[in-house]
Amino acid sequence: MLFNSFKFLMFFPIVVGLYFMIPYRFRWVWLLGASYYFYMSWKPEYIILILISTIIDYYASHKMGSIKEKEKRKKYLILSLFTNLGLLFLFKYYNFFQSSLGYLCKNFQLNVELPTFKLLLPVGISFYTFQTLSYTIDVYKGKIEPERHFGIFALYVSFFPQLVAGPIERSKHLLPQFYKKHKFDLERISDGLVQMAWGFFKKIVIADRLAILVDNVYNNVYEFQGIQLIIATIFFGFQIYCDFSGYSDIAIGLARIMGFDLMKNFNKPYFAKSIPEFWRRWHISLSTWFKDYLYIPLGGNRVNKWRWTFNLFITFIISGLWHGANWTFVIWGGLHGLYQIISINTKNVRNYMVKFLNFDKIPLIYNFYRRLVTFSLINFAWIFFRANNFNDAKYVVNNLFVGLNNIFNLQWMKDSISSLGFSKFQLVIAVALIGFMETIHILQGNKSITDMISSKPIIVRWAIYYTIIFGIIILGVYGYEEKSQFIYFQF
Repeated sequence: MLFNSFKFLMFFPIVVGLYFMIPYRFRWVWLLGASYYFYMSWKPEYIILILISTIIDYYASHKMGSIKEKEKRKKYLILSLFTNLGLLFLFKYYNFFQSSLGYLCKNFQLNVELPTFKLLLPVGISFYTFQTLSYTIDVYKGKIEPERHFGIFALYVSFFPQLVAGPIERSKHLLPQFYKKHKFDLERISDGLVQMAWGFFKKIVIADRLAILVDNVYNNVYEFQGIQLIIATIFFGFQIYCDFSGYSDIAIGLARIMGFDLMKNFNKPYFAKSIPEFWRRWHISLSTWFKDYLYIPLGGNRVNKWRWTFNLFITFIISGLWHGANWTFVIWGGLHGLYQIISINTKNVRNYMVKFLNFDKIPLIYNFYRRLVTFSLINFAWIFFRANNFNDAKYVVNNLFVGLNNIFNLQWMKDSISSLGFSKFQLVIAVALIGFMETIHILQGNKSITDMISSKPIIVRWAIYYTIIFGIIILGVYGYEEKSQFIYFQF
């Protein structure tokens, strides 16, 4: 069930309304049933995978909780890891592994054939797998006590606002909230609705509009070159941000209406002045997950420089693979790992050049330059994330700057842009919408969108409400089923 669907518009008020009407002690039952229905609306049989993961992890955590010796708890942690990662591998990575191994064996003239399985990727499997894995790992390390209430634990695994695309919550933060008695609070509900509306605006008005041009170019890359590929790539950078952060805003706002606090998942990532800063602002729940459960256990930066470099690179490689079973995602992750490594090894040289050129005396220009370079590097990496395959990505990279010597030829620019699948008016609207969103980000400062709006006079607040609502109604892109799907559902 998509957030941006008529079915959800019926589902949402019924769930929230009855949630506040039924007695407190039965609310978890209602939310669990609603969460399972929400997930089963895609493919009912895949609820079995969530149930298997829930039962195994509940059992393993209780066994670990009853054993004091850490070494003896390890077999139950292995059971959890084997079950969850095994299901993830089978449904998401097996065919990728099978085809890659087959290609490798063919090059070495080895006759090795592995069976293939035609399995539909379960929606959100990477998200709920990581969420429940963090729980069992924390129980194993003694950071939390195992949850005794099976129903509450099942709700933690399947809580519908963030089930299929995050934020990836930690048990220490989310589980205790299911025991709180949330009262009907009009101010909290108003804030939640505002955040949901802002998420819908980013998704339906901006992301789905940009998708028209991006899909036209990236699904037919060999028909385009130069400035056309650059525009499509930059637009994809904003499309994926608006699509994914829009989902996160809707999820956080929906949970907030019912009284639940989900973690912040995005913090104006394209304002980052470096790649490390970008990853502190982008998909925060995943980047912190990899930091806490992979990077730090590998040794983090508390090792020699060579090992530190390895830890960074392998973390980003696995992060890329988490996003998709394709070598393009591995390259995308590897590029970000490489960016980090270069940043570390050139830090002293860059600091010397800044002082030598007196850039530190003009921070406005220097910070703009840093943001521009960071944004350019991020968008270059997005090429591999968006391309349908490696050959398409290779073509885009090789033809990215073709013909740019004609960039000041107005007729050439007009002809290039007219073939993108956008009219001149549509292009202006798209750029204006991006500018509007980034202006809002600037006005926010360190505040959330809801805090920023609530601090304004009532006339200004209602002007913003009407702008967002009518923007969604008038400027929203409707009738394109393939574009309405959230990008991160495929992961």
